[in-house]
Amino acid sequence: MNNTYNWYSTLIKPSWAPPSWIFGPVWSVLYVLIAISFVGAFRLAWQGKVAFIVILPFILNLIFNFAFSPIQFTLQNNILAAVDILLVLGTIIWAMIAIYPHAKWIMYMQIPYLVWVSFATAVQLTITFLNR
Repeated sequence: MNNTYNWYSTLIKPSWAPPSWIFGPVWSVLYVLIAISFVGAFRLAWQGKVAFIVILPFILNLIFNFAFSPIQFTLQNNILAAVDILLVLGTIIWAMIAIYPHAKWIMYMQIPYLVWVSFATAVQLTITFLNR
């Protein structure tokens, strides 16, 4: 863990990057919203109210989201982390579009997640560019 912090602290970051301490509280709130909305989407699928293709982006999003930290901090690979966060962002948008006709509330619960990941994507892409 200390090695990870040391590595990340040596990276060149944009002046507008958030301080490290903000990530824990933000992700804690987002994971609650993600859990509630994803359970809602999976319940609709389980009840046969939506096709598998509607929940596919939710499944892929979970995979890409959980892959980010190991890619970024264990592998210490900014390029793969940049690709992964673009996949996270893309699957959020896909999930929002797919679920909207069936459960608007689920789509609306994704808005804070979309905003944060959009910002985090800009940060990650900038870090990747600055540290190439």
